[in-house]
Amino acid sequence: MARKGNCKEQRLCFFYGKGKANHQLVIGYFVHHRIVSAVKRVGFVSDRMSYIVLRGCWFISIVMRVHPPSEEKSDDSKDSRYEELEKVFDHFPKYHTKILVGDFNTKVGRKNIF
Repeated sequence: MARKGNCKEQRLCFFYGKGKANHQLVIGYFVHHRIVSAVKRVGFVSDRMSYIVLRGCWFISIVMRVHPPSEEKSDDSKDSRYEELEKVFDHFPKYHTKILVGDFNTKVGRKNIF
């Protein structure tokens, strides 16, 4: 369930979901007051994944925010998050513009395999 708050000084509207009990990982979207009417839906899949659906003049855009687990997490945890992402991504029609944003916790460097 999306909640809505106002930042009147900057003329922004803040859509946010419920975070964890310790108030970490609250995902939200700041939307300028001129385009708030374009917001058709805001969805919070989990504490690490959400989306906002924006209707334009000629197309619909879906912005998805994702914070998947880091490389140190178990393979099962990572696989389930990416399966969840794929399920949500495929839920929307193919002809909508989809924008994927997030911190994919990429580690750069060499890994000693042998």
